[in-house]
Amino acid sequence: MLGAIIGDIVGSRFECNNYRAKDFELFTDKCSPTDDSIMSLAVAKAILNSKPDHSDLSDAAVRYMQQLGRLYPNSGYGMMFRSWLMKRAPQPYGSFGNGAAMRVSAVGFAAQSLADAKIMSDMVTKVTHNHPEGIKGAEAAAVAVFMAHSGKSALEICDVIDKEYYPMDFTLDEIRGTYMFNSSCQGTVPQALMAFFESTGFEDAIRNAISIGGDSDTLAAITGGIAEAYYGIPDDIRRDAISFLDERQLKILLDFESKYPPVAEKARQHRGMSGYA
Repeated sequence: MLGAIIGDIVGSRFECNNYRAKDFELFTDKCSPTDDSIMSLAVAKAILNSKPDHSDLSDAAVRYMQQLGRLYPNSGYGMMFRSWLMKRAPQPYGSFGNGAAMRVSAVGFAAQSLADAKIMSDMVTKVTHNHPEGIKGAEAAAVAVFMAHSGKSALEICDVIDKEYYPMDFTLDEIRGTYMFNSSCQGTVPQALMAFFESTGFEDAIRNAISIGGDSDTLAAITGGIAEAYYGIPDDIRRDAISFLDERQLKILLDFESKYPPVAEKARQHRGMSGYA
């Protein structure tokens, strides 16, 4: 799950100031956690505090998204979600925004099976983003994290995404010059997935995501969650990233990692899939 937070922190300074190359400094004093990190942590806390069978996961997701969201009101929430955060009896509002996909990486680490990942993703998503495209975007991200965490190859993951979710019929080089800011799942999740598929390591995946522009923090958060599950996170990047978290945020992360241990950095025989399309 930290991978998603890292992507968000790195991408935070580029969301309104896109940089379409990979030669940038990962962390600067202009970086910060945004709504992507806050909601990723909220979903993680919901998973930790739900029943073993996760039958109450939707209720827990509402509870902790509202709780944390209200504690961090200036984190960059969309207008509809900001309104949802403040309601006594919040209801889903038909959204297909990419917020559905940026917050689900914890599901991929906690799920016990592919079917479980899909069910859990639906449960934490439908409380806000109940549009079919919102459900699909979140599920695609959760499935990719789960498969990566389960040791599947990038090609295996890509085949599933291509057949069941989005056509992976493009390359980053093909879209880098024209891709624009898009806050929808269908306009963000495929691109974030391709940033992982073309990567050669965790850091390279984050750089890929930033390099195409668009909604940089959310793109990199989605990519980072998958990249962590596949590659693990280098120690120096982990150390730098957690320095941006406050005590409350760090506690949720460490509580989650104590139950669902993070992936140790590992060498994967994967040289990127830029020729897949």
